[in-house]
Amino acid sequence: MRFGLMPLNTMKNKFKLLLAAVVLVAFGCKHKIEDNALSLSPEAGTSYKQGDKVNLKLHYANGSTPDSIVYFIDSTRIASVKDSSVVAVKTDTMLLGPRVFTAKFYQGGKSVDASTNIVLLAAKAPEQLTFKVIKKFPHDTSAYTEGILYKDGFLYESTGGDQSSLRKVDLVTGKVVQQVKLDKKYFDEHQVKMNKEYFGEGISIIGDKILMLDYKQPETALVFDKNTFKLLKTFTNNVGIEGWGMTFDGKKLYVDDSSNRIWFLNKDTYQQSGYIDVYDDKHAIDSVNELEYINNKIYANIYMRNDIIVIDPKTGAVLQKVDMSSLWPLKDHPAHFDDDGQNVLNGIAWDEKGKRLFITGKKWPYLYQVEFVKK
Repeated sequence: MRFGLMPLNTMKNKFKLLLAAVVLVAFGCKHKIEDNALSLSPEAGTSYKQGDKVNLKLHYANGSTPDSIVYFIDSTRIASVKDSSVVAVKTDTMLLGPRVFTAKFYQGGKSVDASTNIVLLAAKAPEQLTFKVIKKFPHDTSAYTEGILYKDGFLYESTGGDQSSLRKVDLVTGKVVQQVKLDKKYFDEHQVKMNKEYFGEGISIIGDKILMLDYKQPETALVFDKNTFKLLKTFTNNVGIEGWGMTFDGKKLYVDDSSNRIWFLNKDTYQQSGYIDVYDDKHAIDSVNELEYINNKIYANIYMRNDIIVIDPKTGAVLQKVDMSSLWPLKDHPAHFDDDGQNVLNGIAWDEKGKRLFITGKKWPYLYQVEFVKK
């Protein structure tokens, strides 16, 4: 077998190609972006006020060159850049609460993520209001009030505890004119299986129907005929950890669950369609309870406190706050009226035609017509 020598020029060319390949591989390995090589500012957990700009900036190793960097907020794409330029994000119409930002660093057909989060607070402190009492009406002291409504001259009231019921009440006298007691006998008669004792909670009227939540079994909500109080059906309430307050704006339902979240439900299917988280300018407002939709705002009482707040239904911002502690002060309570600390302020109803606002509490002897005024 004969062996020939490779021409010198050919050897030089192959050596150059090999050297170039080695350099290219070395450069690629050196500048490949790893997960831990990226960080996204601002620092996680930073608080902002609604209206502030959030300046996003992706930090990565010197010498790295992205094909692009794409930014997201809560999985929604908001911007794309070619370098580490700052991306300013407006928060004017953003929902309050935790917001998650993600940056995707694209290079060579692959991507690496970095994320951070902020807490968005209300733009300013809630306006402090006071109130004046216009009139007092009698209220049934056996009614552990969970929700009240005013419609066509009557109050509709849901009660909880061992006296759980749906009631229609004469406003002037406080007398119950129609009632169904939500006990085991009632549900057995209607062939509805209940795992626990029913505990009536928030109610809403939609057309000729009344909807009611249950505190102990939040997944089981009831639908009654408004005129006869006949139980028409149950439906699964699949949002939240407990069933608390409910109100209706003419298009959708709002329900809460003991936290600072208010869920939106479709009025026909009762399926979730969105939510807001309730915040003032400092922190989340937990234990949002009884709800009432009034003049394009949500009025809510805070469970175990004497506060009523007014909420922006679009963002969750607390716009106004009313201290109701002097409405029926402790010094006027009968002896042993509230030894267990449960008979608290709870119940907001609005007379749309008469523009009257009614407030009461659990087992309170009075229903108050009040007017909120500036201090």
